[in-house]
Amino acid sequence: MIEVVDYDAAWPQRFEQLRATIWPAVSDVAIAIEHVGSTAVPGLAAKPVIDLDIIVADSQSVRAVIASLATLGYMHRGDLGVTGREAFTTPDGAPRHNLYVCLDGCVSLRNHLLIRDYLRVHRETADEYGDLKRRLARAFADDIDAYIAGKTAFLCAILAASGMAQQEIASVRLANDLA
Repeated sequence: MIEVVDYDAAWPQRFEQLRATIWPAVSDVAIAIEHVGSTAVPGLAAKPVIDLDIIVADSQSVRAVIASLATLGYMHRGDLGVTGREAFTTPDGAPRHNLYVCLDGCVSLRNHLLIRDYLRVHRETADEYGDLKRRLARAFADDIDAYIAGKTAFLCAILAASGMAQQEIASVRLANDLA
C-alpha cells in the first residue's frame, strides 16, 4: 500500500542514524551519503521511507561499496534499469529506507539532488507536489507504477526549471516509465 503522510521532523534524524551505520563501512571509497527524496525536504508530505544515495567516483568504487554493504546485510539488486545507480534491499529489522549507490555526476544522482534542492527553495512547488502525491496515493494505493507515472511530468518540469538538459530529462522519464 502506498501511504503519503505529513512531513515528520524525525526524518532527518532517521537519515543521520542510517548514515552513522552505513558510513563507517563505505567511507574508505565513498565520497558522501546524501539524504534525497521527499523526506529530505522540510515540510513536504512523503511516503515514510528514507532515501539515501551513496556517491562514489568510479565503477571500481561501486564494486567495493557493494561488498562493504553486504557485511551490513544489504543485498545488491542491480541497477534496475537505471544507468549509474545500483539498488539494494533493506536488511531485516532496519528502519524503512531505500539505498542506492550512484556514480558521481550520473543522471540519476543529479535528478535526486536537483529535485531535492529545488523543492527546498520553492515552498509553493513543494506544497503542490505534496498535494499531487496525496491524490495519487489515494487513486493508486496498490499500484506503485501508476503512482510513479503520475508524478513524472511534475518532476520533469522541476528538472527543466533546474536546468537539466532535455536529453537527460528524457532518460529520467524513461527510467520512471520502467519503474
